[in-house]
Amino acid sequence: FRVLITGRANAGKTSILQRVCEPTESPEIYRVKVVNGKKTREKRGQHSISDELIFANHTGYVFHDSCGFESGSTDELQHVQAFVSDRSQRKRLSQRLHAIWFALFYH
Repeated sequence: FRVLITGRANAGKTSILQRVCEPTESPEIYRVKVVNGKKTREKRGQHSISDELIFANHTGYVFHDSCGFESGSTDELQHVQAFVSDRSQRKRLSQRLHAIWFALFYH
């Protein structure tokens, strides 16, 4: 089950995931990349909406965390729209986006 969590910057998106998943440790974060025509997973470096966050105690869920929307900027909105569009067109159900969780504010 693949979930995108999005909302404004500093809304507490990552904190919400940690509270809901009650992890015993930080999630494994993978970046999928293509090498010689084959997809591989590597540990992430810089944050990207394409990164897959998988908690060890909830391996049936793959989370994607957007960077957050900033006032006056359309860049992140365009990234989210492109991500949702791409995921909605995937042939394999496991690769599609199943839910979008919009965080208003968490403190």
